[in-house]
Amino acid sequence: MSVTRGFLGHRRERDPRLPPGQYNAGDDWPVLTAEVTPNLRTDAWTLTVDGLVERVSTWTWDEAHALPQSEYHGDIHCVTTWSKLGTVFGGVSVDEVLDAAGPRPEATHVMATSTTGYTTNLPLEDLRGGKAWVAFTFGGLPLTTHHGGPVRLLVPHLYFWKSAKWVTRLTLMDHDEPGFWERNGYHDRGDPWQEQRYQGD
Repeated sequence: MSVTRGFLGHRRERDPRLPPGQYNAGDDWPVLTAEVTPNLRTDAWTLTVDGLVERVSTWTWDEAHALPQSEYHGDIHCVTTWSKLGTVFGGVSVDEVLDAAGPRPEATHVMATSTTGYTTNLPLEDLRGGKAWVAFTFGGLPLTTHHGGPVRLLVPHLYFWKSAKWVTRLTLMDHDEPGFWERNGYHDRGDPWQEQRYQGD
């Protein structure tokens, strides 16, 4: 008689693209918003880069689309533990608008502001070097309003609350200053691979 000494199931391999504590949301893209969803018209939208820059610069919708366009292919991660793998966003590299404005040497941080008044703070180096975009499309289609359309900041190597929906302004500063969620206990930087979810992590 054969005896089963234990259950030997196949161990499920964890997707190496998932940071610790995250799960794959698959085709789902949960909608999480701290503010009322605005009705943002593209003919009224502008993006301004100001603060510690050589030239305060503003782009209309058409002017922003006339800048060199590029895509992000990769993953995004929400602090609420879902991740969405293999995404494709299209837009303008933040390097393009920062280079046009000319950050002054003393600039170290950026405050991103949305049309709703939402803010989030970022180290300047997290927006440079091809790491961030002003995104207009997702999967080749215009961003939907609930996901920040028609335009949002995209900083995919940080938790997604740093990718401000409906972004309208990037203000360069010589110091760090908490934004909306950071004032409410979330981490100042939000690196998902370090699990920097809350202050003190």
